[in-house]
Amino acid sequence: MTVACAIAALAAYLLGSIPTGYLAGKAKRLDIRASGSGNIGATNALRVLGKPAGICVLLADCAKGFAAVKLAPLYLKIAGAPSLDEHIIAVVAGIFAVLGHNYTCWLRFKGGKGIATTAGVYLALAPAALGAALAVFFAVVALTRYVSLGSMAGAVALPVAVWFTQSSPLLRYVTIALAIMALYKHRGNLRRLLNGTESRVGQKSTEAAQ
Repeated sequence: MTVACAIAALAAYLLGSIPTGYLAGKAKRLDIRASGSGNIGATNALRVLGKPAGICVLLADCAKGFAAVKLAPLYLKIAGAPSLDEHIIAVVAGIFAVLGHNYTCWLRFKGGKGIATTAGVYLALAPAALGAALAVFFAVVALTRYVSLGSMAGAVALPVAVWFTQSSPLLRYVTIALAIMALYKHRGNLRRLLNGTESRVGQKSTEAAQ
């Protein structure tokens, strides 16, 4: 189990660490970290690079999380332990895919906020719970036009939805931990929301990267 977990963690981290937003910016000869909010995630890519590139970054970040989890049988095969609990390996992979995105080794361990990658992970692990969290996200964004506020609301809603739709104690507690990390990664957005300087959907960022 230890070897399988290590393989899953390393492979998922490297997959999650692919800085898709940064690479999309470089393709347009821009450093996305120097524009908008300075984040390499899909929201800033949408704001800085435009809708087509932003959507591509969103889908790619989501695909990283989904693929990392779905490759669980391969991790077990490489470890020579196909009879081990695939669910545990998949959850480990999901955790490290999000960590890879948030703390990518290719950009000095400074990455995104993990919302799209987390969505991909839970599309594979708990699609019903993800659907509930997305409903909260879209409702909050529609009402407030703040993507960051919708992301934080969705992050809070996800562990609640997982608790009621999944019987796995491991997944329940891991989801709580990931939600706390997502809120922590949004601390700058929360500060700007309180100061009234956070950008709404369709607006340019009023604060450069810090």
